[in-house]
Amino acid sequence: MSGALSYHSGLAAEAQVEGRYLAAGRTLAARRWRGPSGEIDLILREGKTVVFVEVKRAESFARAAERLTRRQMQRIWNAASEFLAGEPAGQDTPVRFDVALVDGRGRIDIVENALDF
Repeated sequence: MSGALSYHSGLAAEAQVEGRYLAAGRTLAARRWRGPSGEIDLILREGKTVVFVEVKRAESFARAAERLTRRQMQRIWNAASEFLAGEPAGQDTPVRFDVALVDGRGRIDIVENALDF
């Protein structure tokens, strides 16, 4: 897949995942939020909980899951910490880290609490 095609495919996957969360009653806090440590694909609110979502797309769920590296998980954690600095409760804000896997057919598998630090 070419760079431009991969980029647009990734954007489409993120939009699909966002729609799934919104349909389930979550509210969008940020899309492609960027801090000094990196980017978080989606940040949503579920009551008082802030949900950080990493979206991974590949031909299969297994291949999508393989694309999440330990280094990326650390980057997400660091960026989430930066985001939380702007929240009223700061680092005491309840959080959850989800990974949304999107396969080649556009099916979505959301793994809640996927990143456990």
